Amino acid sequence: MLRIVWLVAVAALSGGVAVAQRAERSGQDFNLPEMSGARVEVYKTIGDVKLNIYIYEPEAHSAEDARPAVVFFFGGGWRQGSPEQFRHHCAYLASRGMVAMTADYRVRDRQGVKAVECVKDAKSAVRWIRANAARLGVDPERLAAGGGSAGGHLAACTGVVPGFDEGEHLEFSSVPNAMALFNPAVVLAPLGDNAVWEDRQDEMRGRMGLDPVEISPGHHVKAGAPPAILFHGLADTQIPHDTAELFAKKMEEAGTPCTLCSYEGQGHGFFNFGRNDNVNFLKTLRALDVFFQGLGWLTGPAAIDDFDFEAGTN
Repeated sequence: MLRIVWLVAVAALSGGVAVAQRAERSGQDFNLPEMSGARVEVYKTIGDVKLNIYIYEPEAHSAEDARPAVVFFFGGGWRQGSPEQFRHHCAYLASRGMVAMTADYRVRDRQGVKAVECVKDAKSAVRWIRANAARLGVDPERLAAGGGSAGGHLAACTGVVPGFDEGEHLEFSSVPNAMALFNPAVVLAPLGDNAVWEDRQDEMRGRMGLDPVEISPGHHVKAGAPPAILFHGLADTQIPHDTAELFAKKMEEAGTPCTLCSYEGQGHGFFNFGRNDNVNFLKTLRALDVFFQGLGWLTGPAAIDDFDFEAGTN
């Protein structure tokens, strides 16, 4: 079931635009983005915190449609970040016929939470989409969860980690039908012969808010997990590449299709819009399009070459 794709980048990472790290302010000083082309709704309220979801819809989309959908979660170490990270992904996928969303969630620097609360928010977002599927014009059985780094961890948690559902719409499943994971944190504790993070478990416990194993996706992969595509740089020094390989192996052993796309010489965040003249952004987005085509969610060839990413239109 496991397919490993080795991809060689034509150039090393340049400074570029650090999209995922743009919003570093904390508390009330953080201004949620206004994303052109997106419709905004609140998917969850916790006390005085309202969490937005930014919705990009295909042209002439209506509630009568039953489109495939995807929701992305931003990176930032569970402590910062902005939903803007995946706005270009969303605009493109909407042009291809999907309802594409990028969700805010609580983070440490703004709301003082641990990673486990981030997991709960991600699961709430998936349930909210399913609960509102008819109104949103989406097919609740063709819903993907995606994200980068810590956001990739959250997407993987919705797919394979049981529990941690809270709030409304508990009658709906928080498990997506597919996962799109960009340099995700998928193994948070030693697993099998891999001793990853073994000397940092106390630190990880403090960041996670509980035993890291409880929300470590690689420790919870079972038969029936959603199919996945996983993008990872071989030179990633923040999340070791062998953790991506280990997660993919666990998926293979569970009988679940998992495509691991490995990029020679690329470090953490290599896929972000604005990096390296968008070489790897375009490569990974094209592979994601093909992944959704393989699921039968998109038809026809990728239309990346004809899309204006600055304007968000074809």
